[in-house]
Amino acid sequence: RYVNGHAKKHYEDAQIPMTNHKKTEKQEKVQHTVCMDCSSYSTYCYRCDDFVVNDTKLGLVQKVREHLQNLENSAFTSDRHRKRKLLENSSLNSKLLKVNGSTTALCATGLRNLGNTCFMNAILQSLSNIQQFCCYFKELPAVELRNGKTAGRRTYHTRSQGDNNVSLVEEFRKTLCALWQGSQTAFSPESLFYVVWKIMPNFRGYQQQDAHEFMRYLLDHLHLELQGGFNGVSRSVILQENSGLSASNKCCINGASTVVTAIFGGILQNEVNCLICGTESRKFDPFLDLSLDIPSQFRNKRTKNQENGPMCTLRDCLRSFTDLEELDETELYMCHKCKKKQKSTKKFWIQKLPKVLCLHLKRFHWTAYLRNKVDTYVEFPLRGLDMKCYLLEPENSGPESCLYDLAAVVVHHGSGVGSGHYTAYATHEGRWFHFNDSTVTLTDEETVVKAKAYILFYVERQAKSGSDKL
Repeated sequence: RYVNGHAKKHYEDAQIPMTNHKKTEKQEKVQHTVCMDCSSYSTYCYRCDDFVVNDTKLGLVQKVREHLQNLENSAFTSDRHRKRKLLENSSLNSKLLKVNGSTTALCATGLRNLGNTCFMNAILQSLSNIQQFCCYFKELPAVELRNGKTAGRRTYHTRSQGDNNVSLVEEFRKTLCALWQGSQTAFSPESLFYVVWKIMPNFRGYQQQDAHEFMRYLLDHLHLELQGGFNGVSRSVILQENSGLSASNKCCINGASTVVTAIFGGILQNEVNCLICGTESRKFDPFLDLSLDIPSQFRNKRTKNQENGPMCTLRDCLRSFTDLEELDETELYMCHKCKKKQKSTKKFWIQKLPKVLCLHLKRFHWTAYLRNKVDTYVEFPLRGLDMKCYLLEPENSGPESCLYDLAAVVVHHGSGVGSGHYTAYATHEGRWFHFNDSTVTLTDEETVVKAKAYILFYVERQAKSGSDKL
């Protein structure tokens, strides 16, 4: 039987010899639950928490392996034929494949779903299309995680191994290098997912996860690992040599700067004013993304074609985030002058904008019993998002430094955070693509702007060009 992309088979009295495992006679005669990886055909025993090296006397492992290989070859051939037929018959794709008068081939690579891993695939595809961030990792030298007798073998990660045997940076680098090669229709990120399970316990298992939460955990762990280097290799030197980012462009979060903070890092100024004595408190908070509420007056709007009232825009969400607000009774401010908690107001200013502005629309809200989704359509610009009016000192910014162009959008399809499906739209070399796990299709701007965005990635504009401002 198949569960989450893996084939499971129960063996009774299977006598499967295990590596690094001293078995008793009783252990050899119990039922073992074994999982076989559909990509590498490695076999793993849940009871022994180790990989199977030798087969059973009846050759049961080899029989399952051969069966999986036949299924994989059949599925790959069918998928490749379907994609070729789609490209040949689709007039939209035929038109979009013509760039500068010449026809080019679709070179995008999808990511296989390993069992409700669409949340991870959507984030990975979005990050792979943020060129400055992606190129940094692709230019990193490969890290050999094993040596000696195990050199050259594929690295597997189990719960019994230590944390020093895995590298999120290395597996992230390998995944990015596998995308946009045009050598395969889909890449299986199982090695990266193994590392995610190892170092991010919240994402173990095959249940649906929140894409924004995964993105934050991923960036935080990449940042921490890059600070310390891996196997004695310092990443800070590579950051200075390869990223082309000066110290003034870096934003330190939890220690030394890395490419994560250099690209996504910004700074907020949080102003709190006591309504009783007027005392003002200021605090600077670094951020990697901004989480924006959808204003309550728009939360009942469910379609793009609004019939009753104005349409919600990204500017409405940004204004709601930065406008002055009075804190409610549950958020009373401890005034140092009054020496007690008092009513107060709060306001956010952006003190420093990042190179890549990540905006998360808060579509999931807890009620008394469950977490509901705000399905409101939010209008967002593809080009020319102007952030100057939200800056603390706009007069110190250049004319182009506050303008952002859209690079990627993550969309959640469905009604709840624990269900539904994630896909992503991203632009690559002037063309928009829709990433739906293994399937990647060309699309147009009209389709992208109709999407009910969940996470938006905007890249700071470098060169002057005409655009409509938000």
